[in-house]
Amino acid sequence: MAREKRIDMVILGLLSHEERSGYDIKKQIDGAISFFWKGSFGNIYPALKDLESGGLIERNASNSGPREKHTYRITEAGAEALKQWLRNEQSVNELRYETLLKLFFSGCDDRKTALKNIAAFRKKVEADLAILKGYAANLEKVREESADHTYYYLTALFGIKSYEAYLEWCETAEKTIKS
Repeated sequence: MAREKRIDMVILGLLSHEERSGYDIKKQIDGAISFFWKGSFGNIYPALKDLESGGLIERNASNSGPREKHTYRITEAGAEALKQWLRNEQSVNELRYETLLKLFFSGCDDRKTALKNIAAFRKKVEADLAILKGYAANLEKVREESADHTYYYLTALFGIKSYEAYLEWCETAEKTIKS
């Protein structure tokens, strides 16, 4: 694959498990992997078109309702591209948090604004942490059923450990700003 976009790998990875529509792909991204990866219809549908024209996926049409619904499945070439990407040891791991960007420039406003932004961040992290803990608990029960479940569990565990560290940071940041 000459140009490699990460959304392509997300789509191939999701399609490696089952046939899905573009909408189903978006739902899966917004659910299970939203804690570490984002995707929009604006990048999913162009990627589906590119992957199809590259022979990495195939499109099916089914008339299950008033509108034709397209689903996609991974091809052998797509499965091979996914495996090549998985085997590549180089990864781009970016940290982009608008809360931190706002905090970095908080000297332009008063402390109350910084504390308000940290409190909002804390609230979101606490909510996400509760969801991740639920995922991890469910996955712990079924880990033996499939290797995939073990890998899903490990990503949930990474999220839990990270979010717990974020909460610890929130406490330190609030104390520092208040002192």
